[in-house]
Amino acid sequence: MRTLIEHLDFAITVDADDTVLRDAALLVEDDRIADIGPDAAVRARMELAPDRVVDGRMLGVCPGLIDSHVHLSETLSRAVFPDNLTTRAWVFNWAKPFYAFITAEDEYWGAMLGITEMLRAGTTCFLDMGSQYDPGIAVRAIGETGIRGITGRHAADNPPAELPRGWTQAMVEHHFFPDSATALAELERCVLAHNGAHGGRARCWVNIEGKEPCTLELHVGARALAERLGVGTTYHLATSIEEAKVCEAKHGVWPLTRIEQAGGFGRNLVIAHCVAVQDEEVALLARDGVSVAFCPCSSFKLGKGATAIGKYPEMVDAGVAVGLGTDGVSAAGTMNLLRQVPMVAGMFKDARLKPDVFVARQAMRAATIDGARALMWDDEIGSLEAGKKADFVLFDLDHVEWTPFLDPLQALVYSASSASIHETWVDGQALFSGGRVVTVDERAIRAKARELAAAAVRRAGLHEDVATTTTLYDEGN
Repeated sequence: MRTLIEHLDFAITVDADDTVLRDAALLVEDDRIADIGPDAAVRARMELAPDRVVDGRMLGVCPGLIDSHVHLSETLSRAVFPDNLTTRAWVFNWAKPFYAFITAEDEYWGAMLGITEMLRAGTTCFLDMGSQYDPGIAVRAIGETGIRGITGRHAADNPPAELPRGWTQAMVEHHFFPDSATALAELERCVLAHNGAHGGRARCWVNIEGKEPCTLELHVGARALAERLGVGTTYHLATSIEEAKVCEAKHGVWPLTRIEQAGGFGRNLVIAHCVAVQDEEVALLARDGVSVAFCPCSSFKLGKGATAIGKYPEMVDAGVAVGLGTDGVSAAGTMNLLRQVPMVAGMFKDARLKPDVFVARQAMRAATIDGARALMWDDEIGSLEAGKKADFVLFDLDHVEWTPFLDPLQALVYSASSASIHETWVDGQALFSGGRVVTVDERAIRAKARELAAAAVRRAGLHEDVATTTTLYDEGN
């Protein structure tokens, strides 16, 4: 099937030169971009007539957005956790009890809900931290919706000696493995079972939780195993100054340095958040090709300190692939990656009183091609170039957000929202079109999600008084 989208008002390609085309044409052949360029040039190069021609007047196109860090299994917890929590209290007092009481059914419907939200907001690919049960749950949702994504088996191996309120023995048994070797064996099984599903749209990585709930052996072993299997790994690290200080008190160094000194860095590692970073550690990330998933909304809600201590502009300048992530809906409130783009394009300008820091071009790259680099998928996605997968977003320019505009990039980064998205395409198919995700029954998904979420919150006791501070893992192992 050959589809020509002609006379597009603009095409933001995010290629190596950040080319922005006007009066552009995009030729899609099956699941790939066959050609892109000025309309007249594309027509001149066509040897066969297209099967379908779409009028692109009053439409603009950009690459599909890539969410570099998301928790699909957390989607049913939207607006449950309070907004006065530090990262560690959020995880140990609220997230763990929630995970203790969600079921595999909850995870499936949460994944379906989260994916529909992503498609509505122009996200075409994501990196999910993984299931509490089996990656097959998210893989099934990827298959049914048509999106592209990476998932895994959320794993840890260092439970606290005494279980805090809300933690259950059952949760510890399915979330914490008895040792790193047992965890890695299960993670290998998951990769072999699920990687490459749905014609390659679904990938499975060697994912672990990271931080205090994981031993050093698991951090280092996960990356080594992923390298052997030819996939990636991702985990949380350096997520807050509190975590960094605890690590320094126990091990004498900050989290990144501890992992690097143990030989745990490599090009197939994506570190989620990576807020508490020292100047010299930026060079270590760049040297070893480690990527970073930055989640602006999560940092703002949890007070992680991205604008106070974060070194994301320095990472980008050093050549580190910094992608954007939404995190989970309780941490950030949304899976709309488009909301992250103007934040990252403005937060460092404001914090440093320098308007030329992390400009619109860099923000767009973080949401697309740099996210693809982090996910080791930039050979196929992340930019609009001939030969790449036909993953893109069409914007309706006959919308107040786009009226008027001169520079398409400035308008997209600072003015547009998901309200003006016309269509979201993945693998050559329009998955969001006509105001709905066409592959699923969205109303049924939302109804089921509301039912299951209410029950999970009651089971977890999160509707009652829960502590907002914690000292868990401050001492001991």
